[in-house]
Amino acid sequence: MVKQALIFGWLLCGAAAFGGSQNFDFKDPKGVNNVVFKTDAPLESINGTATEVSGAVQFDPADPGAVKGKLMVAAASLHVPNPLMKEHLQGPMWLDVAKYPSITFEVVSAAKVVTKENSTTAEVTGNLTIKEVTKKVTVPVKFTYLEGKLKDRVPSLKGDLLVLRGKFAVKRSDFGINAGKGEDKVADEIELTLSLAGQSPR
Repeated sequence: MVKQALIFGWLLCGAAAFGGSQNFDFKDPKGVNNVVFKTDAPLESINGTATEVSGAVQFDPADPGAVKGKLMVAAASLHVPNPLMKEHLQGPMWLDVAKYPSITFEVVSAAKVVTKENSTTAEVTGNLTIKEVTKKVTVPVKFTYLEGKLKDRVPSLKGDLLVLRGKFAVKRSDFGINAGKGEDKVADEIELTLSLAGQSPR
C-alpha cells in the first residue's frame, strides 16, 4: 500500500511538472519568424516583411483561453525590395525607426476559443503600439501546440513548440503614420499576416 501511494504521488508530481501554463520564447534562433505586411493602393501594391520578432507568450494547452503575453517587432527590420521605398518607410515621415524602435502587441483577452486536437482558434484582443500610439485591436489567431517537437526544429533542444498564425488589418492613420499622405501609392489600410513559432525548452 505504501509503495502504491509513493508511485501515485510520483505520477501526480510528474503531471504537475509537465502540465499547466508554459512560457514560449518567440525570439527565433533560426530567424524565420516573420510578419508580412501589404498595402494595395490604386497605383501600387506593396509587400514587405519584418523578421526581428521577440517576446514571450504564456500558453496552457488545457486552458488556451487564458493566453497572455507580449510580442515585439524591431521596426528597423521592416523591409521592402525597393531601396528608396525602404528608406522612406523607416524615415521620420513614416515609421521613424530611429525614434520608435519597437512595434508591440500585448495580449489582453481571448474570446470565441475553440480547440480541436492540438489546434485552437480564438479572437485575441490586445494593445497594439506603433510610434507610441496604442490602439486596442482584435486578431483572429490559430494556435498549434506541438508537444515534444522543438527538437525537430532545433535539434540541440528538447521541449515544445507553439505556432501562431493570424491575419488582420490596421489603418496607418490611426497610428500617425504619415496620415492622409500618399494614399494613391500607399493605402491607409495595411494588411498584416503573422507566421510565428515560439519555443519552450525543458
